[in-house]
Amino acid sequence: MSAFHHSTGVARPASSAGGRPESVVVNERLWPSGAATAIGSMPGTDPAEAAAVVFGELPDFPHLPELPARGVGADMLGRTAAVLVDLAVDVVPSGYRVAARPGHDHRRAVDLLRWDLDAVQEAREKAGATPPVFKIQLAGPWTLGAGIELPRGHRVLTDRGALRDFTSSLLDGLAGHVAEVRARTGAPVVVQFDEPSLPAVLAGGLSTPSGYGSVPAVPEPEARDLLTTVIEGARAITEQPVILHCCAAKPPLGLLRKAGADALAFDLNALDGASAEFLDEIGEVWDGGATLFLGAVPSTAPASPPSLKDVGEPAFRLADRLGFNRAILAERAVPTPACGLAGATPDWMRRALSLSRDLGKAFVEPPEGW
Repeated sequence: MSAFHHSTGVARPASSAGGRPESVVVNERLWPSGAATAIGSMPGTDPAEAAAVVFGELPDFPHLPELPARGVGADMLGRTAAVLVDLAVDVVPSGYRVAARPGHDHRRAVDLLRWDLDAVQEAREKAGATPPVFKIQLAGPWTLGAGIELPRGHRVLTDRGALRDFTSSLLDGLAGHVAEVRARTGAPVVVQFDEPSLPAVLAGGLSTPSGYGSVPAVPEPEARDLLTTVIEGARAITEQPVILHCCAAKPPLGLLRKAGADALAFDLNALDGASAEFLDEIGEVWDGGATLFLGAVPSTAPASPPSLKDVGEPAFRLADRLGFNRAILAERAVPTPACGLAGATPDWMRRALSLSRDLGKAFVEPPEGW
């Protein structure tokens, strides 16, 4: 039996007989060819500074910065919990846990999100132009279910009824969140769901509360169905493409695409030593019309500063290796840092964003000799 039940007053997308939101026709991608973006997290604790950097460095595809250095409520799970409707979390020694009502920790997460939205609105006004599109990031349902505990300490994903409730609450909250972001930025909103825990969910790699056992692996069809529900729900809310991000060593790109993701974000370095089968999977996904958000720029400063060619060559090599015309990079690829930038120095964070932006331009007009 489900641990919670709730009803909300938020209008939900029309559902088909199977209970999922009806398919909607999404707009063609709104970001210009050659646009670059970032994954989400950034260093520091000043939302005004982070928003100003994003609008300055990524004018064609800015995003809502996450500043986990601020502590509880500012990380990916806390940010997502702040959006949930009729569900609350508290912090216990092991992490986030479901609470009967919003307490200090939950209210702090909500306040941090509000301050971040204020900062984004101010940065957009100072920029003097409305961006073509604006990206927000939230934890996907499996990472949310893996990272939040039920009252007795078990992970939410071990109770399928609770997991459904969290997914429903996430979509209810997303509708209001998207509307507010759209009002503050004036731009269409694209949603990115972060699923760093998905490979462990599929492999049975999550520990039980005692630490001595493992949570049983979730079968791929079940994982795919829940992702489909969230992707279709988000697409119905935004009428825009939906991005799925996983920077694990070998992200399940085929599964994410089969679940309906329009775009897939991953660390390009994950392809080092990749098997022929994994490369074929990427080729099929790309050939099937997905956009790849290629994590080409290191998330932290390397020992020796990389050139634009250093960070760009793997993307061009990937297109060549898979047999695509290099023009596909301008048409269906977006350069990003390899993952979040929370661990970067402020100097490297700016450099990583500027390298990503310059690489986007190189996708459109490759420099001579590449």
